[in-house]
Amino acid sequence: MSNIFSIKQMEKSDIDGVIEVENKSFSIPWSRHSFEKEMENELAYYVIAKYGDDVVGYGGIWFIAGEGHITNIAVHPSGRKKGIGKKILDELIRESLKRNVLAMTLEVRVSNEVAIGLYSSYGFKPAGTRPKYYHDNGEDALIMWKELDNEQYSDTGN
Repeated sequence: MSNIFSIKQMEKSDIDGVIEVENKSFSIPWSRHSFEKEMENELAYYVIAKYGDDVVGYGGIWFIAGEGHITNIAVHPSGRKKGIGKKILDELIRESLKRNVLAMTLEVRVSNEVAIGLYSSYGFKPAGTRPKYYHDNGEDALIMWKELDNEQYSDTGN
């Protein structure tokens, strides 16, 4: 797979591809019904990364009370380490800035060093833990926060 992929807002017709990425990325994947409900949620914004006709990644965020809560970012195993996760995160940040969001937050498994490294490289800072957050193995979640700076992202293409 080359590094040429596109990012676009998710549509209901993309759910099949998103489900495939979800199932290959998480031990407790979201259901089709969950994604269908998210598409109807006015507080939610989801994007996909496409390589040709294939969904190779996706990300979602909820906008609540002036904050953005990243619900999930996932990249198909065949597309990892190609910058897809970064581009998805870039788009979630851009959309947050359009909506005048002041800060973003997320939870990530404490063992997910790759994701923690990505979020840290974008200025997300650890803010605490949620003990036994993940039901499959009782693993803790690391809570991370980032204050947004409009000037940092304006017209940079990041």
